[in-house]
Amino acid sequence: MSLLVQKIIEDKSTLEEAFKIRFKVFVEGQNVPAEEELDQFENEATHFLAYLNGKPVGTARWRFTPKGIKLERFAVLNECQGEGVGAALINEVLEDVRQNPVSKGKMRYLHGQVEVEEFYKKFGFTSIGEPFDECGIMHYLMTLEE
Repeated sequence: MSLLVQKIIEDKSTLEEAFKIRFKVFVEGQNVPAEEELDQFENEATHFLAYLNGKPVGTARWRFTPKGIKLERFAVLNECQGEGVGAALINEVLEDVRQNPVSKGKMRYLHGQVEVEEFYKKFGFTSIGEPFDECGIMHYLMTLEE
């Protein structure tokens, strides 16, 4: 098994692959409204694409916000879950954030779906407060102390 995660840099076709995965996972799989899936932050976010045996199977992004650094849009195709793709994405995204000099001292956080809260905890994230609804799916605000 070959697993590779790459940052998407100025490559529209690769970014389209990421959008296709997000659409399949969130819109088709979790009934997120299509108009909610792509947003005004696509151009400023740093995107990643995961490949399993050469096939694009997962994606994620991070971006600066007024609160700090938000990790988001983690999506892995159903047939590839349990293959380490999500873990590889988190590790690569966190490493990229750490290497960005502007990220020093900024809070790192995500909105983790309740059903995968334990997954994010394995990487040091802590749930804050009560679950909240985002696009019809319950989430926790989760932060990472580094």
